[in-house]
Amino acid sequence: MRVILCAILVVCLLTVSAAGRAQQNVLLPEESAAKAKELIQQAIAALGGPAYLGVRDITRAGRFANFSRQGDLAGYVKFWDFTKLPDKNRTELTDKRNFIFVNNGSEGWELDKGGVQDITAEAAQRFQDGLVKDIDHLFRARLDEEGMVFRYSGSDIVDLKQVDWVEVVDRERRTLRIAIDRTSRLPIRTVFITRDRTTRQRTEEVEYLSNYHPVQGVQTPYQVARERNGLKVYQVFITECQYNTALDESLFTRGSLEQRWAELNKGKKKK
Repeated sequence: MRVILCAILVVCLLTVSAAGRAQQNVLLPEESAAKAKELIQQAIAALGGPAYLGVRDITRAGRFANFSRQGDLAGYVKFWDFTKLPDKNRTELTDKRNFIFVNNGSEGWELDKGGVQDITAEAAQRFQDGLVKDIDHLFRARLDEEGMVFRYSGSDIVDLKQVDWVEVVDRERRTLRIAIDRTSRLPIRTVFITRDRTTRQRTEEVEYLSNYHPVQGVQTPYQVARERNGLKVYQVFITECQYNTALDESLFTRGSLEQRWAELNKGKKKK
C-alpha cells in the first residue's frame, strides 16, 4: 500500500508540475510582456509610487560585511554612502572616514593612505556595470530604454513567500530576473545573468532585498546581500537613510577628496 501511495503521489506531483509549466507558457509574447510590465508598475507603486520615482539623492549609513573570493566573511566596516541620481556616488569607509571612493559618470577617484588618485578603467567599468544590475536604476531610468524585452516567468516560492517572477532583457542580452512578493508587491530578490562574449561562460549574481522600512514615503530595504555564482560577495546593514537632502555636486569631485586628504594630514601634524 505504501508503494502504491508513493507512486500516486509522484504521479500527482508530476501532473501538477506539468500543469504549472503549461500555465506559465500559455501566454503569448505580447500578453507575457504586458503582464510583466503590469507587475513592475505594481512593484513601483508598492515601493512608494511618486515618492519612489521622485528620489533625486540618497544618504545612507550602516555596516558593510565584506567576503573573500572563497565566500568567507572578511570583516565588517562602517560606511557612509551618498548617491545623486543617476550616476554619482560617494562611499566613505571606517570610523575615520579616511577611505573614500567617488564615481561621477565615467570618471572616478579614490582616497586611501597614499593620497588621492584616479580609479582604474576596470573600476570605472565596474561602477557602470553596477548601474545596469541595479533594480532601482532599472525602475527609475531604464524601463523605456530601446530594445528592452519584458517577460512574465510564472509564480514560485522564494524565502517562504509566494512570488511572481519577471524577466527584463536589454539590447546587450543581459537578463535581470525579479521576484515580486505576491502579497506586498515588493521585490525581494533579483538575479542578474550575463555571458562572456568570448568564452560564453555564464555569470549569475543574486541580490537579496529584505527588512523593508518606510522612509519619507519610500519602502527601503535595510538589508541587502549579494552572491556571485553561489559565493557571497557582500552584505549591507543600513542603520540610517534619508532621501532628497540636496546633496552638493562638489561631493562628487576630485577636489573634495583632495580637501579631505589635507584635513587628515593636518590632523596628523597636530598630533
